[in-house]
Amino acid sequence: MAYAISIILGYLLGTINPAALIGRIKKINMRKSGTGNLGATNTALLFGKKFGAAVMAFDIFKGALAVILAKVIFKEVALVAGILAGCAVVLGHMFPFYMKFKGGKGLAAYGGMILAFDPLIFLILLCLGLICMFVFNHGIALTMSAATFFPVLVALDNLGKPNMVFLTAASAAISLILIIRHKDNLVRSAKNEEITTRQFFKKVFGKKQAGENADQQQSENS
Repeated sequence: MAYAISIILGYLLGTINPAALIGRIKKINMRKSGTGNLGATNTALLFGKKFGAAVMAFDIFKGALAVILAKVIFKEVALVAGILAGCAVVLGHMFPFYMKFKGGKGLAAYGGMILAFDPLIFLILLCLGLICMFVFNHGIALTMSAATFFPVLVALDNLGKPNMVFLTAASAAISLILIIRHKDNLVRSAKNEEITTRQFFKKVFGKKQAGENADQQQSENS
């Protein structure tokens, strides 16, 4: 019963998609604009970095909240309940029932799940992912590195413990699903058809900087 409740709780939290809500309010079909994804990156590209940051924060929060609630409610099986709730929140984000099971790609929710499950593993994966993202100049590198090494770190962290096999299998399964959901991004990145890391930062942060420079220049000329 504890495991079933954890899964249901996680899934329902995962179905809450702020990007879809913002797109509806702004009357823009996000699936047909920008990257075509209902996530923080596309929100930032279409509506600006403040909206993108808000979406990312919320998605990370819901991923972490599901794990925390499951751990607190079911203390006797905290680790298993936590990983199940975390995996379910990612699946809920990817496959929300009220959007015909066509949601976002789940990276932020996945990150939130890892953060609440094990902050040290989250920090290691974040540092490694950021390095890969800027070295390869594609955001997909962060996703691939996190999905590859998360199950490995879970296995090493729980080596010899009773739940090691289950925790490793669960983390590997959700990581594999994450990779599959991002396969199109991987293919486009390989063909240089995906927006690069530097292009993304220039587009999201460059406009304001350019505007500030123009205002400064105008002020100097006045």
